[in-house]
Amino acid sequence: MTDFSLEDQCDGIVCGLDEVGRGPLAGPVVAACVVIPKDKRMLDFISEIQDSKKLSAKKREELYDKITTHFPYAISEITPEEIDDINILQASLKAMKTAHDTLDNIEYALVDGNKAPQLSSQTMTVVKGDSKSKTIAAASIIAKVHRDRIMLALSKQYPHYGWSNNSGYPTKQHRAAIQEHGITPHHRKSFAPVRNFIESQQ
Repeated sequence: MTDFSLEDQCDGIVCGLDEVGRGPLAGPVVAACVVIPKDKRMLDFISEIQDSKKLSAKKREELYDKITTHFPYAISEITPEEIDDINILQASLKAMKTAHDTLDNIEYALVDGNKAPQLSSQTMTVVKGDSKSKTIAAASIIAKVHRDRIMLALSKQYPHYGWSNNSGYPTKQHRAAIQEHGITPHHRKSFAPVRNFIESQQ
């Protein structure tokens, strides 16, 4: 159950950090940083904030608008080119650090997962944090909606790959489209299915 128990263990201004898009074959990895001030915890939509994976796309969109209206937040993207250069783990950590550093006066960061970037604030990693912390869950919603919007826009340029439905993840449709239509500038060349296709063409 998501609540503010972890936030209440921290002193000062607390942010939640989460990233999405580590597994896809295409598109950026996106991180979000969100602060929910204590005096905003009573807003009626707070009760609806939970792990973004448990919410419908429509509900995520609704909550995205409310979260970005009422709370300080920042979003960071790392391109497929940079993912290929520094690897997906480092890209995810860099995205979270960049989002964190965009906001001022953060004293404590709750980071989803078991690895955290080097931050100026104190840090706590929280495995499955988006199902435990309201602040991390808010970040997960922001990051997912932002990335899904990117992939939806790209799907209109590259309709064969089904990105409007699979968001770039390696579904059967996506893998088949790579074999039939090749790759795009938005594919991650270091990821095995893409790398294998490139090698097969050489």
